[in-house]
Amino acid sequence: QLIRVWALLDSPSTTGAYAFVLDPGRNMVMDVDVALYPRTEITRAGIAPLTSMYQVGENDDRMGYDWRPEIHDSDGLAICNGNGEWLWRPLVNPANLRINSFQDNNPVGFGLLQRDRNFDHYQDDGVFYDRRPSLWVEPRGDWGRGSVDLVEIPTVDETFDNIVAFWHPEKPLLPGREYLYSYRLHWGEQAPSRPYELATVQATRAGLGGVVGQKRSYFSRRFAVDFAGGALEMLGKDADVEPVISVSRGEVEITSARPLSAIDGYRAMFDLVPDDSVEPINIRLYLRLGGEALTETWLYQYTPPPVAKRQLY
Repeated sequence: QLIRVWALLDSPSTTGAYAFVLDPGRNMVMDVDVALYPRTEITRAGIAPLTSMYQVGENDDRMGYDWRPEIHDSDGLAICNGNGEWLWRPLVNPANLRINSFQDNNPVGFGLLQRDRNFDHYQDDGVFYDRRPSLWVEPRGDWGRGSVDLVEIPTVDETFDNIVAFWHPEKPLLPGREYLYSYRLHWGEQAPSRPYELATVQATRAGLGGVVGQKRSYFSRRFAVDFAGGALEMLGKDADVEPVISVSRGEVEITSARPLSAIDGYRAMFDLVPDDSVEPINIRLYLRLGGEALTETWLYQYTPPPVAKRQLY
């Protein structure tokens, strides 16, 4: 049975109205229609806002003082942009506030997802993070140009929703005008839209780089990204799969992509050698075969420690 809810918005900057149609079930579906009438110019509007929590995970153990190995409601931001490219951005619990914008034109969808469903990875028998639902936003109509914005806020407490994602229109919302947005929200174990023909990221891990058994003479950060699904499990062991890696700064070395039978997929590995700056470094990675993409695109933002704290152990 459908549930209908109507709501009014009234604030010093905006007035408006919302209509919600809820279809409960194993996967909750919610249709949302929004009408906004700004009273002042709004330069940073957030349409279809999502919140979640990320404290500790496989790729980020900065708050690793808890007995549980992972603590998060979501482990990544997924985007299918207007060009049909699938993106996966693992979440982090940063040392400082982070805001990232992923430019787009008429996005197909985006959401904060909990892909890791293995209880053993959390060991939480109180709130069961392995059962937390994912949330996918399916825009309706022409949303035009803008960006999916991701806000990551430092936290030491799992009760604080420190992750925010929303659609940010490129142009400001001006007073005296009407702005209409429609979208559908999907709550459930999996997003309804998935890159079926492409492999998806299963895990992201990071640690000290270098060659095992050899003394390190400089600092580097190693990344290991696991992909599964799509055509990967059908490839022969001699398939010439290559990782395509780009970074905004620094040097990439010791790259590889090899089969990982435990997940019927592939593991890509590489070391990033940062320069002396402590500004964030943006990283992109996907796997390809013969010029064709095999996977979604993995995005990451790594903040190098100060030079004096780059321990080689």
